[in-house]
Amino acid sequence: MLYETVVVQAGLADLAAKNRWPARLDILQSGTGLFLALFMWGHMAFVSTILLGEPAMWAVTKFFEGYFIFGGSHPWLVSCVVGFVALVFVAHAFLAVRKFPGNYRQFRVILAHSRAMRHEDTTLWAWQAGTGFLLFFFASAHLYQMFVWPQNIGPYASSDRVWSDGLWPFYLTMLLAVELHGSIGLYRLAVKWGWPDAPRALLKKLKWGLTAFFLVLGLATLGAYMKIGFAHRAQYGERYTPVWALDSQDARQGEAR
Repeated sequence: MLYETVVVQAGLADLAAKNRWPARLDILQSGTGLFLALFMWGHMAFVSTILLGEPAMWAVTKFFEGYFIFGGSHPWLVSCVVGFVALVFVAHAFLAVRKFPGNYRQFRVILAHSRAMRHEDTTLWAWQAGTGFLLFFFASAHLYQMFVWPQNIGPYASSDRVWSDGLWPFYLTMLLAVELHGSIGLYRLAVKWGWPDAPRALLKKLKWGLTAFFLVLGLATLGAYMKIGFAHRAQYGERYTPVWALDSQDARQGEAR
């Protein structure tokens, strides 16, 4: 009876069957968001290797440049990965903006409803939307930087960028935005699609646990780059290479001669 009143008599029965694009776009938004959230975790794992020391971070950097496969560094490989991630990021942003307020009046209505209802999930959506807006600018700038200058990634090069180039406030803001946006997004995906099948209270605890873990890891990582950059400020522009790699390069040059 309720279905007939709300759907059939309102003329929505045929419309739902004909227009499936909103659902398809929603699936694409969820898929691209999941990919970016998982990439974010992987990216954090890679950059946090600086906590293990300069040699560990250098090895990870050179791995993605194909150093251990081709016998030399090819930063363009990093550009390829960054380019693909950038395409997914832009697609996700355009899909997500469909659900943003279309004008200031709509924004005020949503804000008023959020304050009146005091519904935690609605508040989380507002935070997700706000951090997503920030990331549209911050993450875009970061991706462009990594795409154009992939050779400027490494223990000293990254630390110089953070400290000597004065970009630590930029990275701090982006860290807070991306960790909140990603963890909230994963929580909302779990609620929407029902996987994992767990109570919301448990999912929220897991969400806040992941947020705290990655924020602490990210802040410790940023602090390590700032410390190295401060100590290295007099040698700005110098690149780090472990001793064993220098010995290997000298040996290859000697064989060539």
